[in-house]
Amino acid sequence: MGRIIIGLLIGLGLGGVITFFVFVGVPKAGSTPGVPVRAPDPSGVPVGAAQIVIREQFFNDVLGTIFTEMNAPSFALGPQGAGDCPGALTVIPEGSGVRTATLFANNRLEAPLAFRGNYNSPVGCVQFTGWANSVMELRYDQATQSVFGQLNVETVNLDGVNPIVNAIVTPLVQSTINSRVNPIRIIDGQQVAVDTPIASANANLKAAVKDVRAEVRDNALNLLVEYDFSSGPLVMPQQQQP
Repeated sequence: MGRIIIGLLIGLGLGGVITFFVFVGVPKAGSTPGVPVRAPDPSGVPVGAAQIVIREQFFNDVLGTIFTEMNAPSFALGPQGAGDCPGALTVIPEGSGVRTATLFANNRLEAPLAFRGNYNSPVGCVQFTGWANSVMELRYDQATQSVFGQLNVETVNLDGVNPIVNAIVTPLVQSTINSRVNPIRIIDGQQVAVDTPIASANANLKAAVKDVRAEVRDNALNLLVEYDFSSGPLVMPQQQQP
């Protein structure tokens, strides 16, 4: 039982981090599902809850690996171009005096993003660099027992562009990141649910996610996943043939 829970929690932490940084969230119409994740109850950790602590440095180590060993995240921006001006926004490790990273402070998950890009405008190709500051809101959807992240770009700062270009590109950068990334499924209820046979008890142990609480404290994201435990008929997994 302990090994099963530990394995699920490791998968949960890694899956959420990688999903966040690779920006593979599938855009969906409408608002992000669920309601904002609440802070933990002041009375303490409830019975039947699993605690997950993910340090700020862990997030940044994953991010560094993505930039050094994978392709940098890139998105289409505005009208599609060609050649040297495809109309794209690319997140880069560092630029404009800012390093792309995660910052855990003041009970917020902040993510400054350095970027470069080009925009295929009616008057020609516009090359630009800059950075954006974004904040992620966590939301819990009871229907799917899942936690989603809503990345919200608060500010966009372009380097040395004229006011006309700034007025066009700034909202494009903001809307592109927000629309292409959100919502991000961080915890999948089906993946972290428990349904495992206990042969000695002649039953299956089941646990469904009941609620999720979160807080940013001591440079770490602290998640409390509350479970409802139950039992069901014993179902033994089929053994694979050699």
